[in-house]
Amino acid sequence: MAAGEIPSRAEIASRQLELLRSLVAELFPGNCFYTRKLQDAGITFDVASLDDFSRRFPFTTKRELVHDQLAHPPYGTVLTYSANQYTRLHQTSGTTGAPLRWLDTPESWDAMVECWGDVLHAADVTARDRILFAFSFGPFIGFWLAFEAATRVGALCLSGGGLGSEARLRMLLDNEVTVLCCTPTYALRLAEVAAAERLDLRRSRVRRIIVAGEPGGSVPSVRQHIESRWPGARVFDHHGLTEVGPVTHECPARPGVLHVMETACLAEVIDPISGRPAPAGEMGELVLTTLARVGSPLLRYRTGDLVKAEVRGERPCSCGRHELALLGGIVGRADDMVVVRGVNVYPSAVDALLRAHADVAEYRVHLRTGQGLADLEISIEPEAGCPDPVALARRIRNDFDTAMALRVTVTPVPVGTLPRFEMKAQRWIRSDS
Repeated sequence: MAAGEIPSRAEIASRQLELLRSLVAELFPGNCFYTRKLQDAGITFDVASLDDFSRRFPFTTKRELVHDQLAHPPYGTVLTYSANQYTRLHQTSGTTGAPLRWLDTPESWDAMVECWGDVLHAADVTARDRILFAFSFGPFIGFWLAFEAATRVGALCLSGGGLGSEARLRMLLDNEVTVLCCTPTYALRLAEVAAAERLDLRRSRVRRIIVAGEPGGSVPSVRQHIESRWPGARVFDHHGLTEVGPVTHECPARPGVLHVMETACLAEVIDPISGRPAPAGEMGELVLTTLARVGSPLLRYRTGDLVKAEVRGERPCSCGRHELALLGGIVGRADDMVVVRGVNVYPSAVDALLRAHADVAEYRVHLRTGQGLADLEISIEPEAGCPDPVALARRIRNDFDTAMALRVTVTPVPVGTLPRFEMKAQRWIRSDS
């Protein structure tokens, strides 16, 4: 299918089944992990339909993958081919457990670069753009995929690796960068540094800020917070996983909605407890099967990402796409939810409440779980020009009471007190005292 061409629902399903059958056939006997897993479960290596696959094939969990790599170091046995056929190594961040190392063949890599090309196309990025990648080089997969996809688009690509925030900002302004790629947190950090260094972002030519790594890009208050500090720029969300690859991109017509790139992966949304399909529109866990990453595949992988899938219909989305739409993007993670005095609390919901206040420069959440009941204590660092930090803390306390029926302690701290983050922010601290 030509780049940018939008497939119909029937074409998507047909292509998924074709790729799925080819993938499953390729796994036996070379992929020791899945050969062993499916044979132990009594699963035959045939796929009658997409429904048949979802009904018969077992889930794959991150715990299994971590155990496999520990038992068979350094890469585990989720490899379909011999090791000398792989040319790329990337690693998960380890923020939700032990890090995983993931290998790719040239073919799998090309397929993922094409997916990132779809992200750029949806974001209206062209050869006329100049893109700054405000990341450090390392095992993080997203940077490398995005950078290579952008070069194939023909855009001028600038690496911010090895540079501090001020140097990245000067590079952005001096080179008239039009697209910025970073995490939501780092977009706000760059704006903060710009203000401190008297670098006027009204001079910036940035029109798109493509974000990933955190849920904030699809949270209205976070988007507004970023866009208010980057005049003329629009936030464009995307998400993926090291072990899966690129998964979604923002709907061009509906900010805050993510479309799953379904010709590259088969998506399911399940009830995290029962494992059965979650009703459309209700919270569920995203499960993914990588259709084009044959060298290091995943079948029915429980991502831990919580989403709300839109009801599928015959009519396409207003952007013309028939791909699965996730309302509100990645709502949270199943393993991040905490119960505070009977209230289910997700970090993304806390972030949304706090980012609704323009005077909050940074924050930290201390979750105390001792004495049988959990409590939240939030430290807020106000913007330098905040007229009344104590009143700001009081308004935030009232917001938590109104939105969550939850009383939290909110304490202002001096400007410059809290840590800043370039990649995924780690704002939550947990203790049993």
